[in-house]
Amino acid sequence: MNFGRGPPVVLNVGGTRYSFSREVLKDFPLRRVSRLHGCLSEKDVLEVCDDYDRERNEYFFDRHSEAFGFIMLYVRHGHLRFVPHMCELSFYNEMIYWGLEGSHLDYCCQRRLDDRMSETYTYYAAEERPGEPGGGLEGKGRRPPGAEGGKWLERMRRTFEEPTSSVAAQVLATVSILFVIVSMVVLCASTLPEWRAPGNRSMEEQSRYTAESVREPSGIIEAICIGWFTAECIVRFIVSKNKCEFVRRPLNIIDLLAITPYYISVLMTVFTGENSQLQRAGVTLRVLRMMRIFWVIKLARHFIGLQTLGLTLKRCYREMVMLLVFICVAMAIFSALSQLLENGLDLGTKNKDYASIPAACWWVIISMTTVGYGDMCPITVPGRILGGICVVSGIVLLALPITFIYHSFVQCYHELKFRSARYSRSLSAEFLN
Repeated sequence: MNFGRGPPVVLNVGGTRYSFSREVLKDFPLRRVSRLHGCLSEKDVLEVCDDYDRERNEYFFDRHSEAFGFIMLYVRHGHLRFVPHMCELSFYNEMIYWGLEGSHLDYCCQRRLDDRMSETYTYYAAEERPGEPGGGLEGKGRRPPGAEGGKWLERMRRTFEEPTSSVAAQVLATVSILFVIVSMVVLCASTLPEWRAPGNRSMEEQSRYTAESVREPSGIIEAICIGWFTAECIVRFIVSKNKCEFVRRPLNIIDLLAITPYYISVLMTVFTGENSQLQRAGVTLRVLRMMRIFWVIKLARHFIGLQTLGLTLKRCYREMVMLLVFICVAMAIFSALSQLLENGLDLGTKNKDYASIPAACWWVIISMTTVGYGDMCPITVPGRILGGICVVSGIVLLALPITFIYHSFVQCYHELKFRSARYSRSLSAEFLN
C-alpha cells in the first residue's frame, strides 16, 4: 500500500506490510506511527517498534495484523469498528497501542466497549490486587514488616466475607445460616395463639423483656441468636479495611437494623418497668421485635440468588425508576378518568367506590398489575371499556423495561458465579496443600 511519494517507509505489522512516503509520518493519525518521524537514532526507533531493518527501511511491529487492518481503514475512511469474532477488549488494547481512544470508535461499538469494560471491571474488582497482602505472586519472597499480621487479617476478612473461600468460612457460614433459621422459626412460632396460651399473655406483655421472659426457652434462644449475630458483626467490623465503607454497605446496615431492635427493646423495658402509663410502648416494642425479619436478608451473604437480586436492583435503578414513572403516569390518567366516568358525571348511577381520585388509584394499580381483587370494579359501560384499556396498557408498560432487567440479572448472575468459582478453586488448592 503506497500512501504518497518519496522514499518508501514500510510498516510490517504481524506479517502484513504497508508502504508509504516518509512525509506522511509527520501528521499520521496514529500516534505511535507518527513518533517514527521524530526518531533520530536506532535506539529511539526500537522504543517505538519491535525491530528495524535499516537496509529495507522496514519497521516491524509484533501486533495483530487483522486489527491493524481495521485501524488503517479508520485512517483512510474515518470509521473505526470492531473486528468480527475478536474480543472487544483485545481490539481496544490494539487501539491503545497505536494511540487511539474509545471515542474514535463508532457509536454502536462504543456502547459494546462500555458494556464489556463494565463487566470486566466487576471481574477484576473481585480479583486480588497483586500489591495486597496475600494477593499475588509478587508478595512472595519479600514481605515487609507486619506482613504476617496483614495476611492474618486478610484471611479473617475472607473467612467472614466470602463463604466459599476456605473450610473455616464454610463452617462459619453454615452456623450463621442455622442461627438465622432458628431465629425465624422462633419468631414465627411466637405469633401463634397456642404459643401465648399457657401464660395467657397478650402481645404487649410478650413484647416486654422481663426477667421471667428471658428465662423462657424462646427468650434464651433469642438471646443466643442475638449474641451470635452481635459477635459476628463486631468481628467483621474489626477486621475490615475501611471502617466507613463497612458501615455504608447495605448488608451491614441490614445487620444493624436486625440487631439493634433487641437492645432497644431491652432498654425500653428496663426504663419503663411495669408502669402502666408507659404501656403504650408495647406497640413500639412489637414493631422493633418484628424487625427481626430482616435477619432473612442476612442469607444474601451465603446464597448467590439473593446477591444477584441485590446487584441487579443496584444496576437497574434507572430502569426501575422508569418503570415507576410509567406506572405513576398511567395511574394519574386512568384514576382521573375512572373517577369521572363512574362518579363525576351525572349518569344516574354513581359508583361510591370511585368517590375520589385517590380511591380510584387503588383500582388502577390492581388492574394494571392484573391482580384483580374484585373489591372495586366499574359498573358503567364507559368505565368498563376504560378498565379494559387500563389492563392492556398495564401489561405493555410493565413488559417494556423487563428485557433490560433480565439481561442485567443474567450478567450479574454470571459475574457472581465467576467469583464463587474462583474462591472454590482456592478452596480446592487449600485441600491439596
